[in-house]
Amino acid sequence: MYNHLSIYEEFFGVKEGELLSFSFFRKPIRNTEPLRCIGIPDIYRYIVGPYAKKQTEMLRSITGKDQARKYKAENFDFCTFSGIFHTRNKDGLLQQSDLICIDFDHVADIPSLHEKLLNDPCFETELLFRSPSGDGLKWIIQVFRKGWEHSRFFNAVLNYLVANGYPEPDKSGSDVSRSCFIPHDPEAYINPKYNNVKDENFFTRRMGECPF
Repeated sequence: MYNHLSIYEEFFGVKEGELLSFSFFRKPIRNTEPLRCIGIPDIYRYIVGPYAKKQTEMLRSITGKDQARKYKAENFDFCTFSGIFHTRNKDGLLQQSDLICIDFDHVADIPSLHEKLLNDPCFETELLFRSPSGDGLKWIIQVFRKGWEHSRFFNAVLNYLVANGYPEPDKSGSDVSRSCFIPHDPEAYINPKYNNVKDENFFTRRMGECPF
């Protein structure tokens, strides 16, 4: 006879509580009110789908740094991987997700770093995808803070990465409310534990622009 946990795990493919949740925001970056709370499979579907394809291609064709930064701020949806917010700032945090987004910018050898991250002995990859600019990687990992505040744990992860030969990540990730722009990457990696749900859509699409 099935119990509650076994039914949940059979359907979703992960244990209850492992569908980690965070806030999703619609463009532009000055928007501070989230659209809704989503999880790793939801944002994966967005990334591999067509929803940010035109913006990503346009951004990568822009040569001026200032122009590219302004275009990205106006045209890319974004999320706060580290938690659920009622408004996007540290004081607006409702619940931490125990996810951390590690941002590697201007990477010389992306395939090599990609492979190294997937095989890291200490942190299991939840999600891994190219940055909007195309020259970096966004690495989403789950951490077990055990009461540590976000910034303290982030800095511990950063020190671990640097000590083990990784490129130094962007330090701005120490801010729990730090936004992550969401690009198009048809080759994004999602942890196999989500295989049962990564193709499911539990949300109603809005005008064909967003999968949830």
